[in-house]
Amino acid sequence: MTLKAIPADRAKELVEGGALLVDIREADEFRREHIAGARPRPLSTLQTLDVEPGRPIIFTCRSGARTTAHADRLAAAAPSEAYRLEGGLDSWKKAGHAVVADRRQPIEMMRQVQIVAGSLVVIGALLGALVHPAFFWLSGFVGAGLVFAGVSGTCAMARILRLAPWNRTPSTLAG
Repeated sequence: MTLKAIPADRAKELVEGGALLVDIREADEFRREHIAGARPRPLSTLQTLDVEPGRPIIFTCRSGARTTAHADRLAAAAPSEAYRLEGGLDSWKKAGHAVVADRRQPIEMMRQVQIVAGSLVVIGALLGALVHPAFFWLSGFVGAGLVFAGVSGTCAMARILRLAPWNRTPSTLAG
């Protein structure tokens, strides 16, 4: 089975007709913004979907890139006819359809990593050029960390950022 791409308007029609909308983004991304009525099922944990027989499924992500890249895996997890929302959440919003947004939620972890890593590289380069060449090591260290994260699939910076106060829930702050 393959996932046929459908535009936002057609996806909305199917959802209104009973189709299940499944958001495959990670929990932090989903909490910040998602399509109203979508069920969160992060790609990192998705195995199979327990859906009534014959109920269509529509997979979505932010831009459509993740659903496109993992279409075969998503199709295998779907027990019935399945589609992918072309352009994802971005196209849904562009079409003027309802989303649930909570700007009090922290921005997505990978965006936080990109912001911090990029800032450290720029700071290291500026300090290396303006203060002392030894500061270039900071940029090199961050670059090496990013390479390691890409190769190993683990990101030490993300682990550290998860401990930041803005990324902790009230229950984790209390205990």
